[in-house]
Amino acid sequence: MKAAVGDRLVVEGAHQGESRRVGIIVSVRDDDGTPPYVVHWLDDDHETLVYPGPDAHVEHHESGRGR
Repeated sequence: MKAAVGDRLVVEGAHQGESRRVGIIVSVRDDDGTPPYVVHWLDDDHETLVYPGPDAHVEHHESGRGR
């Protein structure tokens, strides 16, 4: 998984009844775009350091970046 500042991190609910979470990546710790990321979550307006799991994917800010 690779991301850049401004991309969206989407985490699908792992259990029935859990909603997906969407956040904006505000900081990428490694130059190659690999995790961890600092994410500003849109649902509760907080920022956390995230090591995305298999239930997460990145939606790139610019279309066609080829990551």
